[in-house]
Amino acid sequence: MISRLHFLVRMLSVAAVAFFSVAETSAQRTYEPHFDLGGKAGVTFSNMAFTPGIEQSMNQGVTVGLAARYTEEKLFGLIGELKIFQSGWKEKFEETDFSYSRTLTYIQLPILTHIYFGSSKFKGFVNLGPYVSYMIGSSISSNFDYENPAAVEGFPIENRHVNQMSMPIKNKFDYGILAGAGIEFIVKKRHSFILEGRYYYGLGNIFSAKKKDEFSASRGTTIEVTLGYLFRIK
Repeated sequence: MISRLHFLVRMLSVAAVAFFSVAETSAQRTYEPHFDLGGKAGVTFSNMAFTPGIEQSMNQGVTVGLAARYTEEKLFGLIGELKIFQSGWKEKFEETDFSYSRTLTYIQLPILTHIYFGSSKFKGFVNLGPYVSYMIGSSISSNFDYENPAAVEGFPIENRHVNQMSMPIKNKFDYGILAGAGIEFIVKKRHSFILEGRYYYGLGNIFSAKKKDEFSASRGTTIEVTLGYLFRIK
């Protein structure tokens, strides 16, 4: 946990250095600030970093929400979003027909440093920053009795953790960091279409992580791909 917090501090420090470096460089120059509003939607592919480990494949979900962007400098800005975001995990069963997946639905708020470059028609960009989330739903899809897998005929229970399938979520609040990159197409100066990929690195555990508990870590990691639209208000 300490190493993850150190990593978070380092990433936020990079964002802060970028902000103050750009601000200092452009202190004597004037740029017209821009403010954009819009929305975005896409898909997520996620799993959980369990300790001890669990055999998994990617669980697919959706994401949709609103975005606001403020750019005051020539290459730098800030982005705030409010969205519905799904993560979770999918259990992996070798050579069997069993299936189990758990989808966690959050309200999420990312606050991001936005660094961009390019022309007035086409731009590339990098986004970096923290996020906070609150879980509003949890759903399970399974083709067997996951609350009593030992009684299921043919279930591969040997050398396998199974309690996570039925354990209630302990911590609904989550937080972490994300990094993303993408491209932006500008149409008639005020309309933008954005394609972006992101990686989310969770720092919060969904299950209790005390010494007596089964899992010392249960953190989410997610890949997100979205298509967005922004309209320049100013």
